[in-house]
Amino acid sequence: MVECVVLSLENKEVGKVNLSDDVFGIDVRRDLLQRAVKWQLARRQSGSHKVKERGEVKGTTAKMYRQKGTGKARHGSRRVSQFVGGGVTFGPRVRSHAHGLPKKVRRLALKCALSSKQIEGKLIILDKAVLKNPKTKVLATCVGDFGWQSALVVDGSDIDDNFQRAAENLGYIDVLPSQGINVYDILRRDVLVLTRSALDALEERLK
Repeated sequence: MVECVVLSLENKEVGKVNLSDDVFGIDVRRDLLQRAVKWQLARRQSGSHKVKERGEVKGTTAKMYRQKGTGKARHGSRRVSQFVGGGVTFGPRVRSHAHGLPKKVRRLALKCALSSKQIEGKLIILDKAVLKNPKTKVLATCVGDFGWQSALVVDGSDIDDNFQRAAENLGYIDVLPSQGINVYDILRRDVLVLTRSALDALEERLK
């Protein structure tokens, strides 16, 4: 168990918690992190790129010229890729880029991402992520006191509406519920901030 200080949104110590070694203290496997990130990004690709093939471009279906006696190469269609305006050969088609990744690998990769932040000293435990008013200026002041330049804030199953609305105007702060936490978003931000409710939910889910 690793003991961690719990901070308020005003950057004051309000208690301490013990982090589970099964979730925040495992050996970081970079190969699993890479596999998880590739899996996530592949699922996000739209796969909507498309070009016209010879059967889809406009053009006559008549044979260009007779087969023999012209001294030129034989051709049967003006819509082939050799000619201007012809179709593209082996071009991209609409498809899904998604591929599978076992649940056990995804689970272990998430633990590795959490452990990496704890090992680097970039894991912050917050008592609550709650604001009285949805004021970006108030949140920006709090974030400035912490010194966060890039942070992912993870709350419990329900995110405080005022906090989320205030964070939307800060491009360097992301806010997610505990069930939406993922390897890519953890790694793309410098600091990982977990509320107590998020911490309890993650430890119960990943133990």
